[in-house]
Amino acid sequence: MTQTSTWQQILDHSHRADPYPLYAELRKAPVIRLEDGSYVVSTYREIVALLHDPRLSSDLRNLPEYDADAPAQGSEEGPAGLLTPTVIDIDPPEHDRVRRLLTWNFGPPHAPGRIDSMMPDLFGIVTSEIDDFASEDDVAGKDRSGPTRVDIVDDFAYPFPVTVICHLLGVPRDDEPRFQAMSDAVIKSADPSTGGITERQRRRAKARADLARYFAELLDARHGQLGDDLLSGLLVGDGPEAPMPYEQVLSNAALLLVAGHETTVNLITNGMLTLLRHPQVLDRLRRGDEPDLAARVVEELLRYEPPVHFLANSRNALDDVEVGGTTILKGSPVILVLASGSRDPDFVPDPDRFDPDREHNEHLGFGGGIHYCFGAPLARPETQIALTELAHRLKNPRLVADPPPYRTSPSLRGPRHLLVDIDGVTPAPP
Repeated sequence: MTQTSTWQQILDHSHRADPYPLYAELRKAPVIRLEDGSYVVSTYREIVALLHDPRLSSDLRNLPEYDADAPAQGSEEGPAGLLTPTVIDIDPPEHDRVRRLLTWNFGPPHAPGRIDSMMPDLFGIVTSEIDDFASEDDVAGKDRSGPTRVDIVDDFAYPFPVTVICHLLGVPRDDEPRFQAMSDAVIKSADPSTGGITERQRRRAKARADLARYFAELLDARHGQLGDDLLSGLLVGDGPEAPMPYEQVLSNAALLLVAGHETTVNLITNGMLTLLRHPQVLDRLRRGDEPDLAARVVEELLRYEPPVHFLANSRNALDDVEVGGTTILKGSPVILVLASGSRDPDFVPDPDRFDPDREHNEHLGFGGGIHYCFGAPLARPETQIALTELAHRLKNPRLVADPPPYRTSPSLRGPRHLLVDIDGVTPAPP
């Protein structure tokens, strides 16, 4: 089997439930060149080196095949301002300025109270969703005559982070059906199995323009009345270099809306699936006598079953770059397979074992370099709270099907549904 055919199998949905043996095959050559001229990098040290290499650009406008007219053609109304590149699509020094503005209004270190103040709400949302798993009699501690079947995705892992990101951005929760369709379009445009780079570029531009237009309508409807949400902070911010230009607010709000819930849905769902497959760890979490266990479980999940498996064509070489014994040619797209790197046995001992007691747990679950995941300070407590409360309150949870059905995307990988039978729900603590 060639590495190129291995990559094609990774993209094939039939291997979505367990791509890790294919990643092991892929790692036999740290860097491979695909027929379309792009390069796939799959080993830990090489990925880390490239994440920190300024010769790799995140700005797709540097690609030789970049179509400058694609955004305009992909947008129905198309003011160019709605298509301002997001913080993950630009390079320094512009990237650094935009990221500083976002960070200043998002959380630590400049606004530490924003995330901390959300903790009671996170607990409240999780408690309410788990209560809804069962009838009032179940919540009161009475037993039902048979098991209750819940879908961890639709009934819990999806509505929880959606509610959180809507609150953070000041987006009406009732708008979820509308923005979810646009979010799905953004995710599909990043799937390398759905067409060439130029075609995906057009679809991505259209999907992001639609989301930016949604935020423009949302802000217009406020009639200048701003609140204490992140969008308002960006528009009137008092930090250095503030406020952020209106067009950049729209584009980055679209990015945050998609990234703020899609990845966390997968992390929570992958986490619950992994705990059910490792009942001894689930029991430890349920007992609650290890205060730091939830944090260690989430860090190991980010290594072992991450929500983002690879960065597809989000980097391109500004010059010839030698890595892993291969020269990546100038102008070539580069795919970094983060999930493969986090299970690289040349860097991680016993990488295919789920071990929350692992020491020195370095992983690529949030990427690295200047584009390290902006939402990590929120995703971590969201997942810790979600998994801890599920462990504490679900009575005798067991999988209905293993493996469960998986989403289409090979890069944002997670179950589409996770059906679990439970014997009820224990009461929430007062």
